[in-house]
Amino acid sequence: MAKRFGVMLDCSRNAVMKPEKLAEFASIIKKMGYDTLMIYTEDTYEIPGEPYFGYLRGRYTREELRYVSERCREIGVEVIPAIQTLAHLPAMFRWGAYASVRDNASILLADEEKTYELIRKMFSACREAYPYSKTVNIGMDEAHTLGLGAYLSKHGYTDPAKILLKHLERVIGIAAEFGFEPIMWSDMFFRLEHGGEYESLFTPEEVRLSDETVALAPEGVSQVFWRYHDTKKEGYALMMREHKRFPGESWFAGGAWTWAGFAANNRGTLKAMIPAVEACREEGVENVVLTLWGDDGKECSFYALLPSLFAVRRAYDGITDEETLKREFFAITGEDFFDMMALDIPGDYGNAKIYNATHHKYSLYNDPFSGFLDPALTDKAPSSYRTAASLLERIAAKGTPFSYLYDSAAKLCRTLEVKYDLGPRTRAAYKAGDRGALKAICGDYGKAAARTLEFAAALKTLWFKENKPQGFEVQEHRLGGLAYRLGSMKARLEEYSLGSEKLIPELEEEILPFWGTEKKKAYFEGDTLPFVNSWSSIITVNRI
Repeated sequence: MAKRFGVMLDCSRNAVMKPEKLAEFASIIKKMGYDTLMIYTEDTYEIPGEPYFGYLRGRYTREELRYVSERCREIGVEVIPAIQTLAHLPAMFRWGAYASVRDNASILLADEEKTYELIRKMFSACREAYPYSKTVNIGMDEAHTLGLGAYLSKHGYTDPAKILLKHLERVIGIAAEFGFEPIMWSDMFFRLEHGGEYESLFTPEEVRLSDETVALAPEGVSQVFWRYHDTKKEGYALMMREHKRFPGESWFAGGAWTWAGFAANNRGTLKAMIPAVEACREEGVENVVLTLWGDDGKECSFYALLPSLFAVRRAYDGITDEETLKREFFAITGEDFFDMMALDIPGDYGNAKIYNATHHKYSLYNDPFSGFLDPALTDKAPSSYRTAASLLERIAAKGTPFSYLYDSAAKLCRTLEVKYDLGPRTRAAYKAGDRGALKAICGDYGKAAARTLEFAAALKTLWFKENKPQGFEVQEHRLGGLAYRLGSMKARLEEYSLGSEKLIPELEEEILPFWGTEKKKAYFEGDTLPFVNSWSSIITVNRI
């Protein structure tokens, strides 16, 4: 059995979960069989003497995190800080106050004493905020351009491995000063040997590290193997065996998919994580954590993944019977297991072969006039969204504590029911010279804009129930901008349909295949649609 079985919540990507909600979430997962809560904070925690660290980002105070630690201790859940001591610090580096410790856009300047003064303050703040945990996750992942910014100018080119290891030794030493036993994401050791690759490594030949690389990993830190989307147990097992060659305890971090847009992805999670935890059990992995990330603004509620968190934990115990899962899940949450699984529907619009879930996001923000994502749309989605909205509305009407989740998902589907294929329909009518059809389509632009604002209001209810208000302005700018843009395009179409405008230049352009000569990027076996999750890369091909 695992020493620890936990959940990591990302509270850095704009949504800082309310302390009382963190405690509530911990109480739910405790009943499911979890005993660890990891709180991921890049700059969203208070450091005395560092006013710009987490400035205006809803950062946690020491008292808030101590409150969570105390509440969790009462129910038998260990709270572990997960911070960054090398990369993933772009929000911090927007402030000139940190120019002297900046290597490049998101990476700390290694081999600089001011950097280690700051890291010492980080650990001091964590020691005060997390008084009961000996473990700290120090990050160290995805430092792809380490040493190629200010470090390069100051020291000249240096082997990234040497920079990483020297920096890591300093960080381990500082952590020890404050009574912490650090763990770190392991990917940088694999990237050093495989030309920057990590997530694609899956065969015995690929995952095998040389003895020289393994020997680089210092004592005093445990390595965390993370992987989120593979579906074959054998691949997980291969990597777990390789990680046992490192010093320290054995850790695996899987993923409960909350980072692919507004929709939950429970089915994708189960498809990937059940074989992963089976491998953990068979390989004797000591510590298991499921991560819930919030990429690109944290659009999905963590609560929406409760079904897969429960089912994965029970799968580790060898229990997969649906009726048993449904009965036990209701006893813990008061929710119907399959009702909550329906929160996946906006992401897959009823197509059981699709798991990557970003389709709803890029079809929502896909600009009808530029239309470069039109080739990634499908024919039957509008009617599927209509059916999905009706189902979610019926579930929301049951009035359970999580009805607000179903209401938000339903309003997203109602928006997509109209908005989804506006671009292809508009371009087809324009190319045919059918001004009458374009005039009729204008009504759908107005309807889509109105439904977008209704969805934004439902999302606001969700956000303010679960998170601090900071960060929601991003969603309001995005969705409000979409509603305005739809109104603007409607006005131009009306002018064209009345003959006051001779052409619409954007609609004159031919739409090229979205993938070009590149291979389609899919995360789950069987996917046929691209994984496009960045708002800035969806709304335009122009610069933002």
